[in-house]
Amino acid sequence: MFLHNPLFFMPFLIAMDLLAGSQVPFRYDVQPLSDPIPLEISHQRVRNLDPVARATELASSLSRQWCGAFQTFDGSPAVNVTLGLTSLKAIGQMVDLRGEITVGSVTTPIQGNLHAKSDQLDLIPLGNPLIMGVEPGGIFLGLQGFNLMGWQSPRLAKALDPSTKLGGRLELADSCQTEMPTK
Repeated sequence: MFLHNPLFFMPFLIAMDLLAGSQVPFRYDVQPLSDPIPLEISHQRVRNLDPVARATELASSLSRQWCGAFQTFDGSPAVNVTLGLTSLKAIGQMVDLRGEITVGSVTTPIQGNLHAKSDQLDLIPLGNPLIMGVEPGGIFLGLQGFNLMGWQSPRLAKALDPSTKLGGRLELADSCQTEMPTK
């Protein structure tokens, strides 16, 4: 009884293709634009949307000297940081970074990757003598390039163990001054 109801078959009839030669009524009542709106572009630099081309551009134009401060999460005073990049190489959408980082009085080689599309940066200290709050095997991870990075420990830290490295935040700028501001 339900299958013979004409309303049951109605959706199938509407969804069928039109027969060849059928006419579809068309109404043209769209109002045309009176005047096209001119597009004005300022003379500011537009970000390249091609990440491979941007990686190549970053490898040649990125600053080789970065300065800033490292602040541990346990509240210790901030320590001056300098990062010197000796090698920048574009590999697809990534920029391979090599150089050395000096945190306070400790200098260690560093390797990293900068993603040209998302500006995500990871810096890996390669030396064993590091500063308080940072241990070998971890990375500095930045989601805004070199501006602000946080330390990602290689293991889970136990809050009750005082020997556990707590990590911290690293802020860098591409213009080094003679005297670094501390926070």
